[in-house]
Amino acid sequence: MAAAQDRKDSPTLVVRLPGVLVDLFPGSARQVELQAATVDEMVDELDRRWPGMRGRICDTRPAIRKHMNIFVDGERATLATRLRPGMEVFVLTAISGG
Repeated sequence: MAAAQDRKDSPTLVVRLPGVLVDLFPGSARQVELQAATVDEMVDELDRRWPGMRGRICDTRPAIRKHMNIFVDGERATLATRLRPGMEVFVLTAISGG
């Protein structure tokens, strides 16, 4: 119950998801508003809404997958990154090549 109360009092965020990820989860959107106090809670909420999304963003350590990047207000984030009201979070797929 405390966790649910903490989430209710958590900041409202704008999360932007890559099209590649959205395409895998019918009903998801490129821009989502949600509440979370950390990036880890944000990923949990995305997974609650679209089961399986956490597995696409995070590995089993748990950590953000190597081919994914999360930026909070322009700074690279980890799962432990704290979030504040009004922050903008970008979930991006890494681009590689050679």
